[in-house]
Amino acid sequence: MTTRAIGTISGMNGLACLSRFLFGLIFMVTVALNGQESNGQDSNRAVTDSSPQELERLTSQHVPNLIRVTAGVYSGGLPEGEAAFREIAELGIKTIISVDGMKPDVETAARFGLRYVHLPHGYDGISESRSQELAKAVRDLPGPILLHCHHGKHRSPTAAAVACVLSGRIDSATAPSVLKLAGTSPHYLGLYQVAQQARPLTDEQLDAVQVEFKPIAEVPPMTEAMVEMEHRLGHLQLIETANWRAPASHPDLVPAHEALLLRELYAELLRSDEVANTSAEFKTWLKDGVALLQDLERDLAAVTTSNEPAELQRQLVKTQKAIQANCQGCHRQFRDVPRR
Repeated sequence: MTTRAIGTISGMNGLACLSRFLFGLIFMVTVALNGQESNGQDSNRAVTDSSPQELERLTSQHVPNLIRVTAGVYSGGLPEGEAAFREIAELGIKTIISVDGMKPDVETAARFGLRYVHLPHGYDGISESRSQELAKAVRDLPGPILLHCHHGKHRSPTAAAVACVLSGRIDSATAPSVLKLAGTSPHYLGLYQVAQQARPLTDEQLDAVQVEFKPIAEVPPMTEAMVEMEHRLGHLQLIETANWRAPASHPDLVPAHEALLLRELYAELLRSDEVANTSAEFKTWLKDGVALLQDLERDLAAVTTSNEPAELQRQLVKTQKAIQANCQGCHRQFRDVPRR
């Protein structure tokens, strides 16, 4: 206590003034101590207090479609390779939550001090239980936190918006804006629906949620196959951009072989027990995909030897568009419909 403070107290009237002074001093010390992290669970909130609060798109070299949903919570696409995880760590992020079906790269993330949590969901929306688990993760895990899916456009912004609403980090009216900023397609009716219907939960409700935050979750075989198919389709898009050759950014890709691998994924699904119990219409979509990929594989193998390269290029573009239309049509009918 300073000399000035002592002099002030001595000029006050009796014990009442001294009591008021000591009460104020104790109050300030208590506030200061409460601002410190006590058990590690409040680190996300502590970090966010001094951070900007607004929804914003950010520039990133290695994380696709990176946006800040609110202070301490980010959404983006799949981080691939050391450069991506290094950038994430340099942003100050402590926890990565994957909502994609693909197996997370836990090993590389750990080298940069990043914790991975795997809470996947589909394009048809997010179940009530998974929404609550995401909210509890955002509330309790060390932050800042990055939620990601494959492209960062559909599932991760929805998961981030829902988690932030349920945990009280953003209001319900803001949730659809998160999806619009990320570029979530309006075709994903279930994603928009779950974002629009999200409402905050009390701390008591979140405390009651029982969840084990695993780095890798078990994913159903069909979901796993669909994730790998999406990955191969991404490779074919890179090959198309590189004029139907191995792209400079991915020189290990062999164009015809990528088409073959994707065709085998379709064929393997058709042979699976899961698909055996689905509708004939779903099987037709897969069979059509196999036929289109056979054409693409054949034409990609002829790129370097064709006597009519211009005509072959036109045919490749046509087939690629047909494959994309096949995927989108099947998704709209069987994958993207809202959860019931």
